Amino acid sequence: MSKDRTSFLTRLLDERREQQSFRELRLPGDKVDFCSNDYLGLTRNADVRAYIHRLMEERHPAHGSTGSRLLAGNYEWIGSVEQDLANFHQAAAGLLYNSGYDANLGVFSCLGRKGDTIIYDQLIHASIRDGVRLSAAQAFSFFHNDITDLEKKLKHASGNIFVAVESVYSMDGDLAPLAAIAAVCGQYGAHLIVDEAHATGVIGEAGEGLVQHLQLTAACFARIHTFGKAVGCHGAVVLGSGELRDYLINFSRSFIYTTSLPPAALAAIEAGYATFPYMQAERKKLAALIAQFRAGVATSALLPGTTPIQAVLTRGNEHTRNVAQRLQQEGLDVRPILHPTVPKGSERLRIVLHSFNTTAEVDHLIKVLSA
Repeated sequence: MSKDRTSFLTRLLDERREQQSFRELRLPGDKVDFCSNDYLGLTRNADVRAYIHRLMEERHPAHGSTGSRLLAGNYEWIGSVEQDLANFHQAAAGLLYNSGYDANLGVFSCLGRKGDTIIYDQLIHASIRDGVRLSAAQAFSFFHNDITDLEKKLKHASGNIFVAVESVYSMDGDLAPLAAIAAVCGQYGAHLIVDEAHATGVIGEAGEGLVQHLQLTAACFARIHTFGKAVGCHGAVVLGSGELRDYLINFSRSFIYTTSLPPAALAAIEAGYATFPYMQAERKKLAALIAQFRAGVATSALLPGTTPIQAVLTRGNEHTRNVAQRLQQEGLDVRPILHPTVPKGSERLRIVLHSFNTTAEVDHLIKVLSA
């Protein structure tokens, strides 16, 4: 391909470089992990790994799924895992998707029809925003965690109304005021959809998520639990009524037109769910490390929050990159979050704590940040 035919790509990439927002793939190396979403360390857990191998030997002879669920890619194990997940999360039914992105894209693109309304928190994940863009419904955002602004938007909504929030926000690490949101949704007859990606495995006595922890399952139209964080694998499940499951099978394009999850993915999901509900000690240690970090970082730039995601505002792409580079040089794997991933002026270090981190590692992190 000639250079002239790719010049428009070069121009746009050069603009990113000038804005200090050019993205590159990089390897973590042997640095201390303060970056990944592996909150409970299940990806490195030898017992989980052995469990996965045993399940593969016992349950399924093939390593590929061979097609979409509606063609050759449906097999008994998938339905069994879906029902187990629904039972654990106190839902009538569940439908597996290949990732959290696929789930959110598939749900929000097909639920809202012409004349309907989708209202979403302004800090909602990009996967939900992309699903909303593909929907025929009108859409509005409301100020982050602001019940008054949500109610203002609900007053002007029409048709079937869907409200989308995250239980734990991926870039700020704060919790949604779910009880208040559920109450106002009930008042206006809106269907509440909660993305539990960063709460799964972490919040609740058994890591069941914020909705169940607050006993709000009946208030939710749908919940999305993804497995790429504390569960330590890949995929996602959409939980709701049997009618919702049937609707998604018939109308959700990211479910219909993709090869289904392979047996190895199901084994990893099953092994993760057989393990994290019993990791109370790890969740207790994680909470202690979060408290240690928050007590040690004396800066007004530290956003409020008691989850493993701790955000330190640094402002400006170039400055944020420089601070992250200094941390990397100290052997600490902390990544910069830059504009346009977050709004301009709210660039930050997204520091993630894990149950496998040590108090000495957190002390070192605090020392470097305070220098």
